[in-house]
Amino acid sequence: MYDTGTTAFMLFSTAVVLMMSPALALFYGGLSRRKNVLNTMAMTLLAMAVVGCSWILLGDSLAYGGADAYDENGNLVNLLGLFVGGGDRLLSSWSVDEVVAANQALGDGATLAGSAWGQYPGALSVAFQATFAMVTTAIISGSLAGRVKFGAWAFLVCVWPLLIYAPMAHMVWGGGLIGNPNAIGAIDFAGGTAVHICSGLSGLVLCVILGARHGFRQMSYRPHNVPFVMLGGGLLFVGWFGFNGGSALVADGNAALAILNTVVAACAAAACWAACEQKRIGKVTVVGLSTGFLAGLVVITPACGFVEPWAAVVMGIIVSPICFACISTLKQKLGYDDALDAFGCHGVGGMVGAVLTGVFCRPDLSWTDFGGLLYTGDPTLLIAQVLGVVVTVVFVGVGTAVLGLAAKALFGNSLRVNRDAEVMGLDVVANGEAAYPAFNGLD
Repeated sequence: MYDTGTTAFMLFSTAVVLMMSPALALFYGGLSRRKNVLNTMAMTLLAMAVVGCSWILLGDSLAYGGADAYDENGNLVNLLGLFVGGGDRLLSSWSVDEVVAANQALGDGATLAGSAWGQYPGALSVAFQATFAMVTTAIISGSLAGRVKFGAWAFLVCVWPLLIYAPMAHMVWGGGLIGNPNAIGAIDFAGGTAVHICSGLSGLVLCVILGARHGFRQMSYRPHNVPFVMLGGGLLFVGWFGFNGGSALVADGNAALAILNTVVAACAAAACWAACEQKRIGKVTVVGLSTGFLAGLVVITPACGFVEPWAAVVMGIIVSPICFACISTLKQKLGYDDALDAFGCHGVGGMVGAVLTGVFCRPDLSWTDFGGLLYTGDPTLLIAQVLGVVVTVVFVGVGTAVLGLAAKALFGNSLRVNRDAEVMGLDVVANGEAAYPAFNGLD
C-alpha cells in the first residue's frame, strides 16, 4: 500500500538523522575540556533516551495532532490550534492502526494506484520526527557544558521538548501560527526556526540563567580533542542529508535539490570561515573549518528546497562572517558563556537562514503564493520570514526562561554544580567515570 522507494528513502533519512545525536556528542565532546568530555557526551545520550520515549507518547501529538486552526474558508475557528496539535496521535497508536488497515486492504486485493494511504507508513513518520526532537534538544547542551547539574539537565530534557519544541514544530509545520498561509505564512523546509533558532536561543537563555564557567574571560578553553571535533562534524554533515533531504518527505527532485544545496552551502561557508580565520589569526584551524561547515549546514536548512544552488553558495558565504563574529567577539563583549557556541552557530545561523529564505526563494518552489524578494520585488515573504523569526524568539525565549527558572527553583536555587566540582571536572563528580583516568582534573 506504500511506495517502497519513498519508504526506503525515509528509512535511510531516519537512520542518518538518528546518527546525528551521537555525532553531536563526538563534536561537543571534542570541543570540551578533557575533564568534562564524558559528561558532555552523556548529556546528549540522555536527551536521546528521554526524548525518544516522550516524543512517541506525547510529543508527536502535540506537534502534529489534528487541530485545524482555520476552516476551509480561511476563518479562525480554533485559537489553540495556532500553537499546539490535538490529542488524536497520543501514544502513537494511530500509526499501528494504519499498518493494520493497510495490511487488511492488501488482503482484500487493493492496489497501490487505488490506495488512499500515504507514500510511507505513519510509524516511520513518528520515528523520523522523533530523531529531529532528539538532536534539537541535544544541541542546547552545548551552551551549558562544564557546569550544569546533571539532574537539572534531566529535568529540562523531560519538559523542554514537550513545552517548547513540540509547539514550535506545530507552529512551523503542523498548520500553526508561523507556517499557516492564513496566519504569518513563513516557510521553513527543514528546521531553521523550529530546530536551530529554537535550540540555539534556548541555549543562550539557559546559559545566562546558569552563569559563566569559572575563569570565563580570564583563561582560554581549548578543545581537548580536535580529531573528535572533525569526526563528529563529518558525521553531522552526512546526517544532514537525511535532515534536509528527508524533509521533502518523498524521494523526488525536491529532495535531490535539498541535498545539493546542503552540500554547496556547507562548502561555501567552510571556505569563507577559513578566510575569516586567516584574516583574524593568520592561520586556518580544523576546528574552524568544522565549525564553518556546520554554519553552512544550519543556514541552508530552512531554504534547502526553495533556492537555486548559486543562492545556497551565497547564503554560505554570508553566514560565516556573521557567526564567526558572534563566536569570536560578541560573546566576549556581552559576557554570556555559550560554552560550545550553540547559540553562535545554530541560533544565529538559523536566523540568517530564515531571513535569507525570504530573499532567495524561487516563487515556483515556494509553499505559499509568494516568492523571494530577489525574484518578485514583493517583500511579502521576506516580511513573513522576519515575523516568523520574531515570534520564534519571543515564544522560545520566554518559554525557556520560565522552564530554566523553574528548574533553578527545584534544584536548590542553582542550576550549576559547586565550584569544587567544576574545578575537578564533571566526568568523575557527576558521572563517576573518566575518559582519561590518569588525569587529576586540575587543568
